[in-house]
Amino acid sequence: MAQPAAAIAYDLAFQISPIILVDGIASNTLGGMLPIIALGGQALSAVQGALTNGISTDDFFARYVPIPGSTLISQQAATFPFANQATAANATIQNPLNISLRMIAPVKDTAGYLTKLAIWTSLQNSLVAHNAAGGTYTVATPWYIYTGCILQSITDTTGGEGKQTQIMAQWDFVQPLTTQMQAIQAYSSLMSKLASGAQVTAPTTAGTSIWSNAAVAVGSAAQNAVSNISNLSGVVNKYLSTPL
Repeated sequence: MAQPAAAIAYDLAFQISPIILVDGIASNTLGGMLPIIALGGQALSAVQGALTNGISTDDFFARYVPIPGSTLISQQAATFPFANQATAANATIQNPLNISLRMIAPVKDTAGYLTKLAIWTSLQNSLVAHNAAGGTYTVATPWYIYTGCILQSITDTTGGEGKQTQIMAQWDFVQPLTTQMQAIQAYSSLMSKLASGAQVTAPTTAGTSIWSNAAVAVGSAAQNAVSNISNLSGVVNKYLSTPL
């Protein structure tokens, strides 16, 4: 029996394919994004089931459920010295956000035992290649969509209550504080000039540069040193010419 369209849309977004690969191996795809069901032939099995029995979310290879403990806001009180008590009362440090999903992928028929190894191997190879290419992940949950995430680990969490082994896996993601785009924006003009070797203008002295100021300072010091040496030579000569 086919499911209602609203139920199918919800399951696809938050339980069937809540993980989307961004850039990395998905760079050449439309929009630079690739849903997790596109890996390992998972979408193909769903299409085969839809052709025979109609669309049903039970035809997909796996389901994903958020694990309790994921963070929506994470801050800690700063402990470094403060200028005053008013500043100390409101000073906090933002922490990266963590999100974990439980992947449930039991074998549903006899053919599943034959294709399980191939699907998991293909999935693992694709994720390793995606991570090595600097790809990130978007993780959709019913309460928040985490973008720019990094995959930390996938761990077998299968219990001993069933007869099947290795059918549950925990996916751990972290959403870092600074994305690649934010890092580019934070790259200051001073660092850009230093990297390119261009002249850097001092902010307090209009029309002069740090490099020219340094040259003037070094030149003045050198001239003073030469002058001092000349004075010292005169003193020594005068001492030597004075009769005892």
